[in-house]
Amino acid sequence: MKLDAATFRQLRRLAPVLDDILNAGEVEYADQAVNLTALATLCSQLFDAYRHLHPNDTEQARLDALESR
Repeated sequence: MKLDAATFRQLRRLAPVLDDILNAGEVEYADQAVNLTALATLCSQLFDAYRHLHPNDTEQARLDALESR
């Protein structure tokens, strides 16, 4: 699934937030928490769009993930 330009820019802008949190091992600042919420929302929207295009593949991946736990 190809990302549109606006989504790509949002993801590119938010990716460093996750990197900062992972490096610190914690959410240190309120703006990180807010940006983390924005990243989660964007990821959820991307997942929904992908699932709409590939419902069978998505369901199989979910089942595979459950089996591997």
